[in-house]
Amino acid sequence: MNVIFILIGCSLVLALIFLGAFFWSVKSGQNDDLETPAMRILFEDKQIPKETE
Repeated sequence: MNVIFILIGCSLVLALIFLGAFFWSVKSGQNDDLETPAMRILFEDKQIPKETE
């Protein structure tokens, strides 16, 4: 029975850590631009010229 209390405590601590990480990511602006990363794959990369030896 004591193991259940330990597991509940650990799960609450882990949930609070994930909640804090979520609020940190929202506050730091990591979820602001959702369009550009999906469209970035459609653009061609610039060709890098080969160096002549």
